[in-house]
Amino acid sequence: MAPAKSKSRSGHVQTPLPVPGDHLTMADLAKVAGVSAITVSRALRDSPLVNAETRARVRQVAEQYGYAFNVSARNLRLRRSMTVAVVVEMKPSLERQMSGPYPLELLGGITQELTSSGYSVLLTSLQGGALPNTQAADGVILLGQGAHEDAMHEVGRWGKPMVVWGAVSRHESQVVVGSDNRGGGALAAERFIALGRSRPAFLGDRAHGEFAERFDGFVASLSKYGIVPQAPVVSAFTVNAGAKAVHALLDQHPQVDALFAVSDLLAIGAIRALIERGRRVPEDVSVIGYDDTPLGATYVPPLSSVHQNFVDAGVLLARKVRALIEGEPAGSETLHTHLVVRAT
Repeated sequence: MAPAKSKSRSGHVQTPLPVPGDHLTMADLAKVAGVSAITVSRALRDSPLVNAETRARVRQVAEQYGYAFNVSARNLRLRRSMTVAVVVEMKPSLERQMSGPYPLELLGGITQELTSSGYSVLLTSLQGGALPNTQAADGVILLGQGAHEDAMHEVGRWGKPMVVWGAVSRHESQVVVGSDNRGGGALAAERFIALGRSRPAFLGDRAHGEFAERFDGFVASLSKYGIVPQAPVVSAFTVNAGAKAVHALLDQHPQVDALFAVSDLLAIGAIRALIERGRRVPEDVSVIGYDDTPLGATYVPPLSSVHQNFVDAGVLLARKVRALIEGEPAGSETLHTHLVVRAT
């Protein structure tokens, strides 16, 4: 028998607290824990919107009262599949493989965060058309859209909550997670200035949003010293593309004394071309890459590179899409970059 209701000194009827063994609702649990029902729901789902102390208290009360959070019933009621589709829009090659830090470390961060929250991850691509079961996904994370705006528009037509990895400023209507590309470009420029370099060049395709931002930061910092860099267009991301571009650059501008590449692969190709042309690195030409990959770090000579944390970025992408799925606010965010100075 449930305990009888009592009256307070003011005469108001007070609803008694439930006792262990009662069939609790979420509202009952909220009353015992001294929080709102939405806080209970978030705490039991390990939402980052609830601090660790409150989550622990709610879980302790739930365990004490034998409260079981029925995830399956909740998902059925909300018509959720608890699946997030991750669309990787890139074309792997022998030189640029899916096993590289991008996108593998991004995928690792995404998977780590989503699976710990009870979500499954569906990996797919737009090449040849998206898999039919992506339509059942609760949300989408788009990687590698780069210069291909049509990829973002195509995925956007699915009508799912979506988060994009890339250049934040280019997609103000979307929730975007990206690195501070302008800051990364500025770091490379300032390093060259500190080394006394005055004839730098930029290697990359400025049609790509992230690379355009790196170029803008590079140029803006150099302009403070009255320096304008050479900027040949390199449309591929491979070692061979970097080598070919630098051979062509040296044919026209043999006085170049510094090279900033938008990826470590391009930078490694640039070093190869410089050596083939009898240039010493870093004595004659300084070289800086981007992404701080294991390949660059172990290359001979070890490559100086701008670091961006792909694992943290993946975790943040996952948190953003989860928030959108659950009807919570989420905004675009830019992550810090820093220069790792090595031998080049």
